[in-house]
Amino acid sequence: MSNRRHFALSMAAAALAGCSALPQRPVRPIQYDLGPSPAPLQAPLHPGLPPLVLGDLESSNAFDTSSLLFRLGYADPNQLQPYAHARWSAPAPQLVRQRLRERLARDRIVVDLADSAVLARNLGVMPRILRMQLEEFSQWFDAPERSWGVVRLSATLTDNTPAGEVVRAQRAVAVRRPAPTADAPGGVRALSAATDAAADDIARWLQQQS
Repeated sequence: MSNRRHFALSMAAAALAGCSALPQRPVRPIQYDLGPSPAPLQAPLHPGLPPLVLGDLESSNAFDTSSLLFRLGYADPNQLQPYAHARWSAPAPQLVRQRLRERLARDRIVVDLADSAVLARNLGVMPRILRMQLEEFSQWFDAPERSWGVVRLSATLTDNTPAGEVVRAQRAVAVRRPAPTADAPGGVRALSAATDAAADDIARWLQQQS
């Protein structure tokens, strides 16, 4: 091989090496939400239910995030891990609260805490307040090829009296739904279904309290 040809090959190799060393464009995570709210199958069964104030959905720092989280139950169930290239479009508590609000609004008037004073003036009484805590919102793998969407909520219903809030009832809700695929899209679909089921459970419980 001539020196000229050897030099050309060396320069080409150096150029290729230099290109591979260039920083790669970061991969933008895919954003998910809980999808469209399920359409009611029939008219509300209890159109006369009293209005309700829905408080903020509280959560621990672990779940107050837009990361899509999973647990490997077969390896280390105590470790929450985020998907690298999948995220929620908003922090999970906001998405769950909005879904819950949409479900409860099928049965009654639902307002935020900021609007409760206006509602009380119009009604002449203070409406009850529903406060929620998000305790689990993750995709649980019990095997590499099998997973579930797991949602756990605790609910506290209070009467708003001149002396302050008085606890009327409490409920814990735990729901899991199977993921159709053992990946982030499957986890999203499972968590969406589990959230809808949890919202239905809360709605039925509130009807009983009324």
